[in-house]
Amino acid sequence: MSQIALVCDWLTGMRGGERCLEAVCELYPDADIFTLVHFPGSVSKTIESHKIHSSYIQRLPCNIKTFRRYLPLFPHAIQQFDLTGYDCVLSFSHCVAKGVKVPEGVPHICYCHTPMRYAWHMRSQYLRKFKGLRKLTAEMVLGYLKSWDRKTSSRVTHFIANSNNVQRRIKQAYGRDSIVIYPPVECSRFAISDDDDGYYLILSALAPYKRIDIAVEAFSKAGQKLVIVGNGPELPRLKSMASANISFIENADDNKVVEYMKKCIALIFPGEEDFGIVPLEAQACGKPVIAFRKGGALETVTGLEQVPREAESPTGIFFSEQNPIAVIEAVLLFEKKRVRFDVQVCRDNALRFDRSVFMEALQNYIKDTVKF
Repeated sequence: MSQIALVCDWLTGMRGGERCLEAVCELYPDADIFTLVHFPGSVSKTIESHKIHSSYIQRLPCNIKTFRRYLPLFPHAIQQFDLTGYDCVLSFSHCVAKGVKVPEGVPHICYCHTPMRYAWHMRSQYLRKFKGLRKLTAEMVLGYLKSWDRKTSSRVTHFIANSNNVQRRIKQAYGRDSIVIYPPVECSRFAISDDDDGYYLILSALAPYKRIDIAVEAFSKAGQKLVIVGNGPELPRLKSMASANISFIENADDNKVVEYMKKCIALIFPGEEDFGIVPLEAQACGKPVIAFRKGGALETVTGLEQVPREAESPTGIFFSEQNPIAVIEAVLLFEKKRVRFDVQVCRDNALRFDRSVFMEALQNYIKDTVKF
């Protein structure tokens, strides 16, 4: 029987990347998993049921919030895994997983969420938070990571991009061609709903590049109710900016997330994402999306201007600048044109990205590539 090794950056929670891994774990229940760190209980039972090998980073002083301090060691750590005896390696990479060393002649398929963000397209954003000597050190580290990331792309025999957006990045960063297979959206988790409790919703990790700050500033000025579900390093700053009409839900399980989705007016999506599963989860509930006009949202949301005929329904509205005024204007336009939006059209759009579509496409690609 053919043996597959699954390689991912880390296992610390169930986000979009882990949803991809979970689906593949169902396809290949005997596959072993290799990752930098794994905190038991942080991912689904499906993933936890596999044999999981973690790197030496796991044994260094750290926890689920602080392990990223060892970022400069990540390239070395991922290269220490011995994948001898496996017939195929499938990596899921947004950091260093694609740089794993693979025995000669063994196919290495990389499902690329994005080339390393902080080394490439978001480098300047990450450097902004440093000053003086720390900034100089950070620049040196990111320069090393970028060089290593480009060099180790040759270890991948086949690239899969999670979107057309990322396909372009792979070409720019590595000079490599790729095919696109969109990530899975578990539409069955989300029931369609045309009810709302009078609030807009943000569901996101609270990290700087997500640009939740512009939505907080916008809604503080405009006055509509906004519920922000998520946690992260930006939480204290965002709370300090927020007016009384904005509430924060720091911890919500999957069932609670679905309920917040079902009862919102629309999803606010102010950041630029590689792909972005959350807008599709909102649409699976029949909810429109108000999104920044860049990145993966352009592939998952049908904007109002794309369906000019009154008889047709969009699934969202785009704003073109990442600033509070643009967000406010988009929300006001949505409220003016709200009658144009149809819950079933939103749901049908999400179904194009359903989990079953992802699993069938990926399994067929692996079979055709590896000839299992």
